[in-house]
Amino acid sequence: MKKSWIIAKRELSVFFDSLIGYFIIVAFLGFTGFFTWLYGSDIFFVGQASLDGFFNIAYWTLFFFIPAITMRMLAEEKRSGTIELLLTKPVTDWQVVMGKFLSTLILILITLALTLPYYVTIWSLGPIDHGVVWSGYLGLLLMSAAYISIGLFASSLTRNQLVAFLLALLIGIFFHIIFEVLAQSTSGTLSDILSYFNLSSHYDAISRGVVDTKDLIYFLSITFVGLVLSEFGLAQRNIIG
Repeated sequence: MKKSWIIAKRELSVFFDSLIGYFIIVAFLGFTGFFTWLYGSDIFFVGQASLDGFFNIAYWTLFFFIPAITMRMLAEEKRSGTIELLLTKPVTDWQVVMGKFLSTLILILITLALTLPYYVTIWSLGPIDHGVVWSGYLGLLLMSAAYISIGLFASSLTRNQLVAFLLALLIGIFFHIIFEVLAQSTSGTLSDILSYFNLSSHYDAISRGVVDTKDLIYFLSITFVGLVLSEFGLAQRNIIG
């Protein structure tokens, strides 16, 4: 784990030394802030102290932002050849993948932490359900972890960052939309299975303050499978792009 943290710190340094991290944070705060406070939800006129508008916007924003962050993680290393140099050191493929995963998750955590003034402001406007707010943040973190692992898997399959981005979005859109559509168009056991794979239902449950074991297992399972597939993809010589 120590070597994974070293890789994570290196990745975080790359994020902030190259200004990528600052750009991501500012873009996320600007986008979610605009749609939370000024357009769409406009919480000043809702008549209740709630961050539902923010969580709905962040849910979709992270869906696009995370593939944009992870697309370079392994693809660029493969393209430039630095991955070969990294793997000549006493680190395993799993440690490399975990380091990349942790660095991105920490970046997302920092970004979400900077939205806490939203929470404080809403709290000052009236009574707020604190449990629902913290559950909403937990839901965003769990969703982010799942999509980071999917993004890393996509990035492990190619040298082309654009291909990695599009592949991550394609996989993500199944969990985000398609499984729900398929579940609604079928019935019986198949519908139940497809509905279980639908990410939004699990996220919605947690963001409402209902933290159920089955929802935690769902997100942790996707994250684990994505990381295992990323390790497998990193070890392969035949790659896309």
